Amino acid sequence: MPVALITHPACFDHDTGPHHPERPARLRAVLGALETPEFQHLLREVAPEAPESALRAVHHDAYVDSILAMAPAEGEPVHLDADTLMSHGSLAAALRSAGGAMRAVDAVMEGWARAAFVATRPPGHHAEPNRAMGFCLFANAAIAAHHARAHDLKRVAVVDFDVHHGNGTQAMFETDADLFYASSHQYPCYPGTGRPSERGVAGNIVNAALPPGSGSAEFRAAWQDTLIPALERFAPELLIISAGFDAHRFDPLAELNVETADFAWLTEALVRVADRHCGGKVVSLLEGGYDLEALAAGTAAHVRALMRH
Repeated sequence: MPVALITHPACFDHDTGPHHPERPARLRAVLGALETPEFQHLLREVAPEAPESALRAVHHDAYVDSILAMAPAEGEPVHLDADTLMSHGSLAAALRSAGGAMRAVDAVMEGWARAAFVATRPPGHHAEPNRAMGFCLFANAAIAAHHARAHDLKRVAVVDFDVHHGNGTQAMFETDADLFYASSHQYPCYPGTGRPSERGVAGNIVNAALPPGSGSAEFRAAWQDTLIPALERFAPELLIISAGFDAHRFDPLAELNVETADFAWLTEALVRVADRHCGGKVVSLLEGGYDLEALAAGTAAHVRALMRH
């Protein structure tokens, strides 16, 4: 079975304005990296829009209502916080990002792809039940996890290697023992969450906080010694990856020194876990990554590793 690549051109229309790090050029870099001959066999799929019911499964009704009402039809963007805004194209992009995550779950659960990578924007792991933050409008990984339950799955894991802690995903998982969240991230760093002491109701939250300046050795040790063993104990029926590439040493928004090869190493390790516990079913969602060359290289390494299994 092929690996699916799920995206939509509407995601280019989320206009964050000049000088914003989460910009359309990011998606162009990602898709450009996957246009080379080695990726010609990717199954290219269009991301649908997520239904409102899927948004309401993880977000408060009042929050969903406010986002739907706030979307500007034209003119100046609306700021939701200092870093997060909505332009005329943002709602459609956010719905495609969430819907693409759901489509990826369908792909691996229905058996027409062995893994899926969702190349959309805006990202999602900072969006909390009742607020947008950190460039994120809807919690794509959490939406995907809840959608997986429509396929009669119970135990779903999200693992997150973005340099910033996925506070939104954690908030949506921490009271549900059948959902698991593991994250490596720089600490201290935005958003200020992700301490190892944050454990969830059943040890289902596992955080590895890496001090600024940490590089390949620390990154790999966090996963090999702490996060992957916890994931193995959880034994998921589906593995979802929040794939942010901003831990790379060239990324301007943080201070870790991870190399492109580390993303390939981790992806291969996660695929082996998925092979052992959930028939290799892996869904990967694009999160951060703000140096365009590092983002492109990291994406290629990640998807290449997904295609190998």
